[in-house]
Amino acid sequence: MDDRNRDRDMEQRGAENELEGRAKELEGKVRGDVGDATDNASEHLKGRAKEMEGKIQKKFGQSQQDLSDDR
Repeated sequence: MDDRNRDRDMEQRGAENELEGRAKELEGKVRGDVGDATDNASEHLKGRAKEMEGKIQKKFGQSQQDLSDDR
């Protein structure tokens, strides 16, 4: 695999990770808010954990894309 294909592949994976991370972040935010609204501490914590997981995955995807852009 040449460098251009590798960069494109990394950029594609980065875009996928960013998108999946955004979805997890949103899902976690909603779940956490539902936990707040229903006074369910367990759901609140699970939602906030999912939201944080999504933020991390989103940033990772952005970093992958940045790396492929720098080459």
